[in-house]
Amino acid sequence: MKLLLAEDEKRMASALREILRAENYDVDHVANGADALDTAMTALYDVIVLDVMMPGMSGFEVARRLRREGIKTPILMLTAKGEVDDKVTGLDAGADDYLTKPFQTKELLARIRALGRRNVNSKDGSLTFGDLSLDTATATLTCTANGQSVRLGDKEMRIVEYMIANQGQIMTREMLALKIWGYESEAEYNNVEVYMSFTRKKLAFIGSATVIKAVRGIGYELRWDVV
Repeated sequence: MKLLLAEDEKRMASALREILRAENYDVDHVANGADALDTAMTALYDVIVLDVMMPGMSGFEVARRLRREGIKTPILMLTAKGEVDDKVTGLDAGADDYLTKPFQTKELLARIRALGRRNVNSKDGSLTFGDLSLDTATATLTCTANGQSVRLGDKEMRIVEYMIANQGQIMTREMLALKIWGYESEAEYNNVEVYMSFTRKKLAFIGSATVIKAVRGIGYELRWDVV
């Protein structure tokens, strides 16, 4: 799961990055409201952990603008404030959940897991599209038409997960590279093509009618080609 952490306090941000990465989350960090807004607008993230009090732009305003632009990524608000009015403001701004500092690590992780499961394409813990069902817990991809299954590698699973979550959209190579390898990676676009080839072979192996189509000059699109 890919997270965006927006926290300006250095020690808190460092501690949260270590905690989240120890749980195998892929974490990008920004330290002010403007960067949080710009980065979150890429829609590359599964959950946004957003501090309320940040320089330049508050977390409330970041959340409001994201929702105004149609970004539906779940948002967990972090704040030192515990007043009911602040919680209401955050939720009204578009946040999905609210956690007051100081908090226990296990509660933070539980809330992130809960938000990560909020997916419009989720059914019984699986992501579905066309004749595909992806069990992210076991990295198993199944063709529901014939029952054939295959285990996916980490990058393959993240590609399928991201494309199902954004079905109907064309994913550019840049978006895929950022989503799968992250901002700090030196991955090149040919890595995307290589892993797309691997993923297509897995789809063919299980006999799925769902295909990954290359859109020339743009990127890739997930389609269910039913004759």
